[in-house]
Amino acid sequence: MKILMLSTDENIFIEGSEVWRRMIEYGSLVEELHIIIKNQNSPLRQGFAGQANLKTQNFGNVFVYPTNSYWSFFYLWDAYRISSGILRNLKLETPQESKHPAGQVRNCVITTQNPFETGLVGYLLKRKFRLPLQVQIHTDFLSPYFGQESWKNKMRVILGQWLVKKADGLRVVSERIKNSLLSLYPKPYTLNPVTVLPIFVDIEKIRNASIKTDLRYKYPDRFIILMASRLTKEKNIGLAVAAMEEIVKVYPQALLLIVGSGPEQKNLKSQISNLKLQNNIIIENWSDDLASYYKTADLFLLTSNYEGHGRPVVAATTADLPVLMTDVGIAIGSVVPVGDYKVLADKLGSIISGKLTEEEILEKQKKVLNFYRSYNDFLDQIKRSWENCFS
Repeated sequence: MKILMLSTDENIFIEGSEVWRRMIEYGSLVEELHIIIKNQNSPLRQGFAGQANLKTQNFGNVFVYPTNSYWSFFYLWDAYRISSGILRNLKLETPQESKHPAGQVRNCVITTQNPFETGLVGYLLKRKFRLPLQVQIHTDFLSPYFGQESWKNKMRVILGQWLVKKADGLRVVSERIKNSLLSLYPKPYTLNPVTVLPIFVDIEKIRNASIKTDLRYKYPDRFIILMASRLTKEKNIGLAVAAMEEIVKVYPQALLLIVGSGPEQKNLKSQISNLKLQNNIIIENWSDDLASYYKTADLFLLTSNYEGHGRPVVAATTADLPVLMTDVGIAIGSVVPVGDYKVLADKLGSIISGKLTEEEILEKQKKVLNFYRSYNDFLDQIKRSWENCFS
């Protein structure tokens, strides 16, 4: 079996990165893995001729191609052109060889990272080459907050709702997304197989990690509330800042530690300054030593408007760190409504004061760890999700 993957994650080009290692493992499951990456005005453009069948990088049987799109709008054509060139050069079955009533080719699967732009390219390739299509859904695009974020997201919701019905298989990262799809399309024959499979979290690695950074030593005599994520609109970290304004009036020792960077960083710093919370809210750059942070903080906080799954809360749970989060993704630990800073502040106060104990919160969230088994089991499920696309 061969796989053509349409992705938007440029970290695949960084040899040794987590996503790079994961793609190498995926390649071990199949004959060939071809990955087309959406990129725009990137340094990666240097040295690439933009030819449709040019193998820009390869690692064994894993081949990675940038689209080098001049504008983001051109991605659809660039990805389609490059993918078509790759598929024409692969040894695919003919419709006669496949022995499938509809002539579906059965030795190659297209998988797309989302049901939006990559999904549309995947669908066009499916039609042209008669290939099965798997659409991955890593974010809860059916959440009302997703569509409200921008006009682009409104268009993506419409496109996504149409594309999921055209896929031969769906891989979602949480039961929440699966249930949202099934409620939208209740008839069992409307959707092809839906596999619930989040990105793997190496819980043993987190458990066995040594503490390199002790937050209690770094920030003595503080109740440390940890957030770790990209600083983007959907993470709604401003909600946590607003809640902290109420918290510090009663608990001046409380500290909100935000680890990450992103486009909202300037706005967050301005909000923190306007509320005069510089002594109670600190933004640190992203760290590769997050296991230490999880193991030495007092509480993990997630305030997103929507999430596909929530890998950070799984990592926090693994480190025995209580979680307080909005009702998104896998929604474990202590859960509050999306967007309500007063309820969030009340819940934070209950935790800091000890009215809601660490044991009570952890008891609710630890059952999620039963889902995470060995990495080999995860890879087996990935391969099975591709095979399920053959109707």
